[in-house]
Amino acid sequence: MEIYIQISLFVIFLLCFIFQLFYLFTKHKVLGAYQPEDALPKVLIPISVIISARNEYENLKQNLPIILDQEYPDFEVVVVNDCSYDQSELLLMEYAKQYPNLKIVTVNEHERFKTAKKFALTLGIKAAKNEHLLFTDADCHPASVHWISRMAAKFIGDNSIVLGYSPYIRKPGFLNHFIRFETIKTAVNYLSAALKGDAYMGIGRNLAYTKTLFFSNKGFASHMHVLAGDDDLFVNQNATADNVAIEIHPEAHVWSDAKRGFGPYYRQKKRHMGVGKLYKTRHRQFLTLDALTGFLFYASLITCLFLQYEVLLILGFFVLRLLIQVLIYRKIFKNLRGADLIWWLPFFDLIYYLYLIIFGLIGTFTKTTKWK
Repeated sequence: MEIYIQISLFVIFLLCFIFQLFYLFTKHKVLGAYQPEDALPKVLIPISVIISARNEYENLKQNLPIILDQEYPDFEVVVVNDCSYDQSELLLMEYAKQYPNLKIVTVNEHERFKTAKKFALTLGIKAAKNEHLLFTDADCHPASVHWISRMAAKFIGDNSIVLGYSPYIRKPGFLNHFIRFETIKTAVNYLSAALKGDAYMGIGRNLAYTKTLFFSNKGFASHMHVLAGDDDLFVNQNATADNVAIEIHPEAHVWSDAKRGFGPYYRQKKRHMGVGKLYKTRHRQFLTLDALTGFLFYASLITCLFLQYEVLLILGFFVLRLLIQVLIYRKIFKNLRGADLIWWLPFFDLIYYLYLIIFGLIGTFTKTTKWK
């Protein structure tokens, strides 16, 4: 009986190994071969930058001037002050005196009607005067004064969605390193899918789309009851094979601070992972298969090593997969500002797939009721 268990585990290991190579070669490799355009484009498309902010006084004070000072010929910044009870309103009024392109939309708290981010964003989109919309958050700042230019330049042809990238600032500590690693792995998946013509999500910290696309598809109406999903669910429902572009040039990155404690990080990821069950079926299957095969690859690997079954062969396949990962990911991690994390790959890759399984289950069976 023991030998049958060992053989079964070895077969599971090999199948997962094959599936993982399939993802690496058929999906992730396309991002490794992608080269952002280095020359700064000249774009004249009017842009509306939209930010929803609830009690974000300190973040607005630090980050909003960086956005308002972008070197772009025609743009406005629409800040939706969403039921804030700090000093955000006074700060925004002061900035409005300095920056004529700042537009303020105020949402007041209603005792019987509790608003959420999607409602605030919808008001911001309605207030925007331009067709092309660029989104970020109050706790984020662009990497350069050319952020708008880089993102706007991707609105060519039939493109009505532009997926950007938003890394986290590097700081000491295990949690910061893992959050940055997980962010890159998530980006590898959604950016690769977009390049393959099957975009399934975007990140609201750095995302652009057109007002026509938003209103012609009834905005967030189909998932307004879901707390999160103003970014990934919208992209998942409205992306087609030919209306999505990506922009990952370093000047187009939008930076923010990672969560500094496991409690805030847990609440954030529980909220984010809870919307995955609403993705299109093929996207759920793709993500689930990746998570399961990655988790079972490590689980069967560790079990076979513990049972001392085909140890050299098992380790050989593990090293081969690792080498292929390094070859494909090295350039990607560099482009996505995580070159230092490639050395953490053997350890964080295991933690990453364990994280996917745990938070996938949590997201499936729980829901949250507040976004801020």
